[in-house]
Amino acid sequence: MSDDEADPELVALLRKTLGLGGSPDPRTAETKVLQNAQYIFDNAIDVALNAAKTKEAAETIWQMMQKKEYSTQTWAEHELHPKAKDERTVDFIFTMDLLNFSFWSELPSDKRFAIEYRGKKWTGYWSLVAALQRALDEDIPITTPEFWANEEECTEEVIKHVFRSATEEEIPLLEERLQCLREAGRVLCREYEGSFLNCIYSANYSAAALVNLVTESFACFRDETTFNGRRVRIYKRAQILVADLWACFNGEGFGEFHDIDTITMFADYRIPQMLHQLGCLMYSPPLESHIRDLKLIPSGSNWETELRGTSIWCVELIKREIERRHPEVKTKPIQQSEPKPPSSANSSKQSTKQSTKPDEHEETQPPQSYFTETAPNDDAVQSKSARGINAILIDFFLYDTMKELEKDGQESIPHHRTRSIWY
Repeated sequence: MSDDEADPELVALLRKTLGLGGSPDPRTAETKVLQNAQYIFDNAIDVALNAAKTKEAAETIWQMMQKKEYSTQTWAEHELHPKAKDERTVDFIFTMDLLNFSFWSELPSDKRFAIEYRGKKWTGYWSLVAALQRALDEDIPITTPEFWANEEECTEEVIKHVFRSATEEEIPLLEERLQCLREAGRVLCREYEGSFLNCIYSANYSAAALVNLVTESFACFRDETTFNGRRVRIYKRAQILVADLWACFNGEGFGEFHDIDTITMFADYRIPQMLHQLGCLMYSPPLESHIRDLKLIPSGSNWETELRGTSIWCVELIKREIERRHPEVKTKPIQQSEPKPPSSANSSKQSTKQSTKPDEHEETQPPQSYFTETAPNDDAVQSKSARGINAILIDFFLYDTMKELEKDGQESIPHHRTRSIWY
């Protein structure tokens, strides 16, 4: 940075100190995602919760997260995630979550879309991160809004090159990804001086306000649908954008949000799969057969909305149960400021919903040997200093665990198939 350039973190501090950059009040901003998720759960027909299994899962998840010392630091430990704590990393994260959707494939693992980078082949979400890092290494300004908005420079051929695959399969929804880049580039250049940092400043360090700003400003983040005659918000990518900023910056600087706990889990196709694996989610026979047969579920359909909304509510109940059993987590910091060393709601509605589902679900619940065998005992957990908890960390943990299960061939049900830009 030259002497003539302003230090972005100093600018952020000055804006915060002077009360500049927007008026949203962290005490009043709401995304309505959690309320909408509860509404979906209350009115769901084909997806239900098992109250006993949800409570059991809460304790197991908490113990395992403590054993693994799971925190915001875990996010930055992956070799592909950016390590610098600067404006370029903010640009990278915005680009990453702008395009963070639809990586599943019907092909075998060795033939699915993959990015070759740093001597490895990356699939799924990591293929996106690898593609962006590779493009930057090749001096392609893939994280620059002005570049996205320039149709002469950011052509379809350039984007195809950025996402060139190591296999015959191309990245899904390439045209839609280009449209997302175009839209975001135009909005940022027209309304936010070409920088997503100005969105953060405008949200006044409120996670909920930033989610609302992003979904209002960028149509490609406006993850909403109609369910049972009511408009509901799910906002997966907008919320994970805020969560990634928070995790990357360890809750400080550009990742400081005073209301981070307003963010829910991120309703995709992996967390419902993991919650079903744990026995928390139960599906009606038609829905379960549809998923097991790998049939497509249309985006915005009742089945898909119930899967996503009930998963959000389930993770919220898991969080509440952990807080009920371990009230000390409410006073513990969620993030940690130093890298960790290498490591060798009980409601009547739940009971009612559970009783309305066919008994066959009780007989077909998947075994939980993976969690049971690896969960630490209480003494081992109590000997450690408990860390805080929120829906973000629970989501990250469940996602990572589901990927491990899949890698080991231990998944008990496939993930549901929906092709869309929302996840």
